[in-house]
Amino acid sequence: AGGRQRAEVAAQMNWKFLVYDWGGWNVALFHAINSGMPSALDPVAWCFSLIGNYWTAPLLLLGLWRWSISASNPARACAVRQRLVTFGLAFALALLAASALKWWLDFPRPPAVLGHLVHVIGEPELHYSLPSGHSTFAALVVGALWPLVGFRGRLALVFYAALVGWSRVAAGMHFPADVVAGWMLGASSVAIAGLLRSALMSRQGALVKGLSG
Repeated sequence: AGGRQRAEVAAQMNWKFLVYDWGGWNVALFHAINSGMPSALDPVAWCFSLIGNYWTAPLLLLGLWRWSISASNPARACAVRQRLVTFGLAFALALLAASALKWWLDFPRPPAVLGHLVHVIGEPELHYSLPSGHSTFAALVVGALWPLVGFRGRLALVFYAALVGWSRVAAGMHFPADVVAGWMLGASSVAIAGLLRSALMSRQGALVKGLSG
């Protein structure tokens, strides 16, 4: 029994070393970003952490709704409404998944691991590092708006997500692996929400057709 337990612990450590620690690169990249950032950029990191917060979701929902009712092109208005529904579903999915993962994994945040070596902007946090909720939300925003904007808009969205992720590392709140995990979770939530919306619309169309027939 003791040998099996040691083997399970070793397997877990190897998994974490490869998937989360990236063979040591996760901490190395954290130090490069967090320690190498000039203090003059602290307000920039604070700003992008603020606009990448989940609590800005109502503003995006309101903006999409206003866009949908003000669009002069009916097809455009319909497309915006579809992204509004997709974002709402994706937000709910991502919030539940991120909360569950944070509580289940309970990975320590940088100040808990590296102590005084971390440059922290704001109040230091010690628990629930994986995934980054801010990066998850940034990916949700990118996924929701991506089909609605052109090349310049998409470029701006990529920069927005990248800066939100950078801000969480620069602020000493997350490791880079937490940020990448957040992006992946957000993108996956948008994809799943799109499938759910399509399924709901197909069922609704079939129901309407059945009633009219």
